[in-house]
Amino acid sequence: MADMTNEEYDALDERWTQTTPKINFTRPGIFARQRALLEVLDKVTASYILTRAEATNQTPAQIIGKIVHQEIAVGM
Repeated sequence: MADMTNEEYDALDERWTQTTPKINFTRPGIFARQRALLEVLDKVTASYILTRAEATNQTPAQIIGKIVHQEIAVGM
């Protein structure tokens, strides 16, 4: 949105100030999806993934994806 004019920014601000966005509660958000993902793992594995995610500023899904990609590369 760096290419918007001041007038466009003002119009967008006015729209969001006066309009309440609709929220879709039927789909789980990212935190609920990550919690569900970790619930299927054993406690040691989940703790490892969470610790690694926090240490590297990544999401648990990113950590799992990286591990899976490494396994695929080793298996080829």
